[in-house]
Amino acid sequence: MRADDLVIRTTTEDDWPSVRTLRLEMLRDYPLAYGETLEHAERVDEAGWRVRAARGTTPGQTSIVAIDGDRWVGHMGGYIPDARTGPLLVGVYVSPDYRGDALGVTRRLLDAVEDWARGHGDTLRLEVHEDNPRARRFYEKLGFTLTGRSREYELAPGGLELEMVKPLR
Repeated sequence: MRADDLVIRTTTEDDWPSVRTLRLEMLRDYPLAYGETLEHAERVDEAGWRVRAARGTTPGQTSIVAIDGDRWVGHMGGYIPDARTGPLLVGVYVSPDYRGDALGVTRRLLDAVEDWARGHGDTLRLEVHEDNPRARRFYEKLGFTLTGRSREYELAPGGLELEMVKPLR
């Protein structure tokens, strides 16, 4: 496949089966990164998946995917948890066989989220678990820096979610 063939787009409610499949893949690959357990996600009904898929068209939220042919290979989302702090990047995932690839899945997903975020603030924030140094290094390469703020991670095994921020230009 060529980079020009990779589709980057927002999700719609009708995408719910693919949103579900990708989310379950995300949770199987690295469960610590998503604030949800695989067991919980497997119990979500169709109506719940439709709501999640509709985030791509819901004001104040975005859900952006990368699609290679029929395969969904990446996701990044964003929402505005607090108008004072601006947009928060969430649900970052690229399938293992597309990480560091020549198609630029990660860069293209982040570009799309940043375009959305510029309409809501001057920075883009994210949270990364303290026990996920690979992700922290990845975000640093993309221009994010630690802010020194953190919060408790709500699921087992606990620990801290570290806040990182990137200025939007």
